[in-house]
Parts: sequence; C-alpha cells; structure tokens
Amino acid sequence: MSDARWIGVDLGGTKVLAGVFDDSLKLLGTAKQPSNASGGPAAVFEAITTVVSEVTTKTGTTVKQIKGLGFGVPGQIEPNSTVVRFAPNLDWRHLDVTTYLPKSWTWPVVLHNDTRMATYGEFARGAAKGAKDVFGIFVGTGVGGGLILNGELYAGFRGHAGEIGHVVMHWRKGHTVESIAGRKYQMQRAGKLLEDAPKRVRKEWKGIDLEKVKSSQLAEFYQKDDPIAVQLVDDAARVVGQAIGSVINLMSPEVIVIGGGVTEALKETFTERVWEFASRAILPDAATGVRFVPALLGDDAGITGCAAYAKSKLRSK
Repeated sequence: MSDARWIGVDLGGTKVLAGVFDDSLKLLGTAKQPSNASGGPAAVFEAITTVVSEVTTKTGTTVKQIKGLGFGVPGQIEPNSTVVRFAPNLDWRHLDVTTYLPKSWTWPVVLHNDTRMATYGEFARGAAKGAKDVFGIFVGTGVGGGLILNGELYAGFRGHAGEIGHVVMHWRKGHTVESIAGRKYQMQRAGKLLEDAPKRVRKEWKGIDLEKVKSSQLAEFYQKDDPIAVQLVDDAARVVGQAIGSVINLMSPEVIVIGGGVTEALKETFTERVWEFASRAILPDAATGVRFVPALLGDDAGITGCAAYAKSKLRSK
C-alpha cells in the first residue's frame, strides 16, 4: 500500500482549513485557524503555512510522503497557473501564490477556485461519488458552483465555468442568483423589508446586527414563520430552483449536489422547496433519473476536493 500523502487547503475569507489525506483519499487529520485576511497576502500565507505544519505534524506526515497540495481560493484563477486573477473577499488581484509559498514546501501546488473544489470533493468522495456528470451549487454567504463533465472538472476557456451565482435571473433589473439567495444579500434585503414591516415584526429583529446574522439564525427565524425570513428564504429557493432547472436543461447532469451554510441550516425545508421550483423550469422528462442530493462532506468538501484534484492532476502528468 502506498504511503503517499496529499494535502488539501481551503482558504476562506475568515478561516483557513487544511487536511492530510492518504493515497486512497481517506482524511487523516485537519487543522484550522483565522485566515488573517486583513493583514494582506503575507499574513494569509503565514496562517496557511502554520496550519499545514500543524496538520502534517498531527498526522505524522513527512516531507518525503507529500506528493502534492491542492489549494482552493475564493476567487477567479488564471487557467493552469498559480495566479489568482481576482479574489474580492481577500482583495487580491493578479497575485501569484508561489511568491508567498515557503521554500520548505518542496512538493507541487495545484490552485483552483474553492467552490469548484468543493464540487470536486463531493464528486470524488461525497454525495456524487460514482457519477460522471455533476453540477454542484453551494448557497452560503454567496452562491457558487462547479461542473464535472464526463468525470473531469470543467472550468471552461477562462477557468470560471460553474459560476452560477453570477447568472442574471431578472433581465430588466439585473438580479443575479447570488444577489437574491446569498445570505449576505438576503440580510441587505431584510433591512429594506424591515423598514416597512409591522411593529411586531420589527420587534423580533430588534438589536440584531444584520451584517453578522448567521445561517443558523436565519433558519431559526424561518422555523418560527417570521414573515421576513419566510419571504427571504422562499425567494432564495425560487431563484436557486429556477437556476438549477436551467442548468438541467442546458447541461443535462446526472447528479445535482446542493450544499453551503444556508442549505445546511435550513435542511429539507429549503431543498424540497428548491426542487419544487426547479421542477417547474425543467423540460418534460429532462429530469428523469436525475438525482438531487444534499452535500455530504460539510466543511471538509473543499479540502477533500483540493487533495483529490491535486492527486488527479499530478498523477496524470
């Protein structure tokens, strides 16, 4: 049995998570800490270096065992390169990550978008394992997605294929999927809705900082039939469902995986509503045999995808 190890690093706007996997992609251990994004690229890579060192020590992984590292970044990546074209939450533009990698990292590094890596993780080890054509959509702070076509990650000509969150769903007003379904934007709409809401409704939201509302809090309001939360969630389910229906019509995937913080918090109350709206947009019989499933890997989807993708890319060379 091979003693090869693969590392997955999932960088977010607020935290960095790293995991070590064996050659069969079994997760051996993880480590995480704040990403220190406000400190600029140098501070972020110091955090990354720390968590990688911590998880390799924890799992007893030697430099000789490490065959590669997959790195997921919340932004657009220049195809087949180590350059981050644009990462808005990190305020990075045209940043080559190799400039900041420690010299002690003698293993190759593969870079890709974080949501594409989460999709790849669900494809390799999660809810879509065994499928050939997969579409992943993740509804959280924002909305992102990824495509697996014929068993391969499909990024397209410029590397951003799968960006479902930026698909325009209202041709006149320019509303995108993310601007309606992303939690950040839902809370912006909540502020506007509360301005005209009855006093009893405003009282329930009194003292709540909308910019800091988590998906779990949104779910609590929804379960209490709060009219603001019900409208926000129903609008989110509608737009996500219509987007999924359009993807099925356009790409004909075998499996649709839905994940992300909003999805995980609301569970079936959200996913069932999403599929209801999706079904209305799908061509007759186009969804026959298509599986619509919740993501299984949770926070580990990104690091799993990063490690699996690094293994796939580097082993094929």
